[in-house]
Amino acid sequence: MATEVIGTRTAAPARPSQTRVILAASIGNALEWFDFLIYGYFAVNISNLFFPTGDSSVSLLVTFATFGLSYLVRPLGAIVIGAYTDRHGRRAGLTLSIGLMMIGTGMMAVMPTYAAIGLAAPALVLVARLLQGFSVGGEFGSATAFLVEHSETRKGFLASWQWASQGLTALVASLFGVVLTGVLPQPDLLSWGWRVPFFFGLLLGPVGLYIRSRMAETPEYVRIEPTKTRCATCCASTRSRCCSRSAPRSFPTARTT
Repeated sequence: MATEVIGTRTAAPARPSQTRVILAASIGNALEWFDFLIYGYFAVNISNLFFPTGDSSVSLLVTFATFGLSYLVRPLGAIVIGAYTDRHGRRAGLTLSIGLMMIGTGMMAVMPTYAAIGLAAPALVLVARLLQGFSVGGEFGSATAFLVEHSETRKGFLASWQWASQGLTALVASLFGVVLTGVLPQPDLLSWGWRVPFFFGLLLGPVGLYIRSRMAETPEYVRIEPTKTRCATCCASTRSRCCSRSAPRSFPTARTT
């Protein structure tokens, strides 16, 4: 049955350093955007390996269509993981989002090509992209809440690291693209070179997962101890208060003699 979270105040723990908070939130955000950007940078290679249609332009369009479908599940991921984060804690939500992202990144890193497993290859790529989009949608809101709830006076500065980490990630992903395409011959790039950035992202995942699992819960969330209360009870209580406020008042009338 649907429930609503109602809180009672408890003692807040000591706040961790802002550096640890920024690192814990930013590393997951960076990993998720790194994977998204790498897919786009190596789209030509991915189209040849996983979406061979006989026409390179059509293959590339299908590759980008698969990329675009991941955006459709972002709102769903934001709602589901956001609700999970409110119920189980900011740390739990961030750990879930980076765990899902690691699964998607790992799938891309070791995915057999169309030549090896046929139609299962593009289908699994689609699953990996949908999983990535779902986790990215849930990551942004949960990480922002985690950042701003760790400070009373520097909420704007901490929240800004969401976008700052994305900019730094774009630089790193671009560097991978430039170096790999400039150094490796095309056969090597098509054979294994395009997988290198995904393996790099996969190595970052456990680091982020470890850091997040050892971070303390945000003080603002700890001050609210979630309890399970039936939504129907809350709605009935709210409805009765609203009715009592909106009920017409009776005023004394003047007596006539």
